[in-house]
Amino acid sequence: MTYTDEEVRLMIKIAHMYYEEDMTQSQIAKELSINRTSISRTLKKMREEGIVKISIDYNLSENYEIEQELMNRFGLKEVIVVPGEKDKSLQAKLTSLGKSAAQLLKRIIMDNDIVGFSWGSSLAATVDQLGTNKEQDVLFVPLVGGPSGNLESKYHVNTIVYKASEMFNAKSKLIDFPALTENQKMAEDIKNSAHFQKIKREWDSVTVALVGVGSPFLSGSSTWKGFYGEEFYEELNSANVAGDICSHFYTINGEQVHTSLSDRTISIDLERLKKTRYSVGIAESPEKALAIIGALNGGYLNALVTTEETAELMLKQIDI
Repeated sequence: MTYTDEEVRLMIKIAHMYYEEDMTQSQIAKELSINRTSISRTLKKMREEGIVKISIDYNLSENYEIEQELMNRFGLKEVIVVPGEKDKSLQAKLTSLGKSAAQLLKRIIMDNDIVGFSWGSSLAATVDQLGTNKEQDVLFVPLVGGPSGNLESKYHVNTIVYKASEMFNAKSKLIDFPALTENQKMAEDIKNSAHFQKIKREWDSVTVALVGVGSPFLSGSSTWKGFYGEEFYEELNSANVAGDICSHFYTINGEQVHTSLSDRTISIDLERLKKTRYSVGIAESPEKALAIIGALNGGYLNALVTTEETAELMLKQIDI
């Protein structure tokens, strides 16, 4: 399109005021005595015709391409890949992971949300990095019963939920029964109790879920083994289990697997996670790559926070 010298001069002036002087469209309209709608239309036209060129330096975000590839492959809302963690200690990795997950939570959380947590080291690291935040009308709840055995108290789901609620000066509900009961009859009795029915109603209304991802390939993990027991490994291997979320197991294709623990488990259903606004997986380590892929294939997560090392291995596994 051909413009007169006066039209070009005016467009350049508007662009300079908006992009260089950081003036709002309303301020520009008032300064130039032009309708605000005309200012908006002119800015849009200049971008479309190349008069204004906006350049984004993607190199500033080391893992932007990896994040976009994972988002596109699995149809995710968001992926955060924490850079350069390969040679760091486990605690350093968890701290970086938790910091990124905490920043995401603070950005997406809204008044009237019901926010659910599972248990474990990555979730504990997340709440440790939350810091003090403005008070919000939010309810924090456990998504799974409490772990038994020798698990450190800081990894317990009730500890995580309570600490998160403290950081937002918000409400919380705790859970009074174990994730894995001694037998099916005990699980049925719990599910028929008034306390469970109250928790179940919160699960049915959860809007944001933050969950860890477990893997049977974590041969060096005393936490995971201590929770499920050594004798359960053989059953997982024979069923081709890739991972678990909230003590529900699935294959690499995301198909749920019924195990000897299924009828004894007290936790939110995996299918319910698909209905949340955000279902965020917070997990890292090469041993968890297949478990995370399985969770994404099953659609149980729509957002992921992981490390660069784990993300790169996931992409390699997908391409095999």
